[in-house]
Amino acid sequence: MLVDDIERLTGRATGRWVFTTSFGLEDQAITHAIATGGLPIEIVTLDTGRLFAETRAVWVETETHYGIVIHAVVPEPAAVMALVAADGLNGFYDSKRARLACCAVRKVAPLTQALDGAVGWVTGLRGARGAAPTPELAWDEAHALWKASPLAAWSRAAVAAYCAAQAVPLNPLHARGYPSIGCEPCTRAIKPGEDERAGRWWWERGDVRECGLHVTAAEHAA
Repeated sequence: MLVDDIERLTGRATGRWVFTTSFGLEDQAITHAIATGGLPIEIVTLDTGRLFAETRAVWVETETHYGIVIHAVVPEPAAVMALVAADGLNGFYDSKRARLACCAVRKVAPLTQALDGAVGWVTGLRGARGAAPTPELAWDEAHALWKASPLAAWSRAAVAAYCAAQAVPLNPLHARGYPSIGCEPCTRAIKPGEDERAGRWWWERGDVRECGLHVTAAEHAA
């Protein structure tokens, strides 16, 4: 069971564990397991200020459905003001530098705040990230804590089946062709035959497009 897998992985270290959710399919499966299993894991979301209305709606639905509070971590207002002053509200379309700067302010810095003092981080990562498969448990040098990905070996179909069997609240955007959902201006529905992450930062070239949340210490320093 997913609950057992999460308990096994988070048992690696004693202390505060944090699960960060973006309310996508995988994250909703993990939220269900944590909430119904009564696991002592703090559930946090990074509220970037640019989320879809549908994402906010499923956020409220999830809290109501499970009787929980999902804590929001928001970007530093002064940093957002400086970002917009420098690059414009949607300057991320103009260059990868500007896009990464936006992600750094709206996602990476809040994540650092959310994980402060934690011994472990639970994620909804599944499958391969780049050339290497996602490990179930690994030491995250960038944040100096354990990083658990209990769905690492699951297929998307398996996660979808689990959510259907457990009546887990889901973001309606998934049914509209959005398998991977991030900020509204940076996410589009995918076309037939495209990879499930093709709709993220679709205007950029290259196969690897990430926001900076799941990178190594070396990549952070680069």
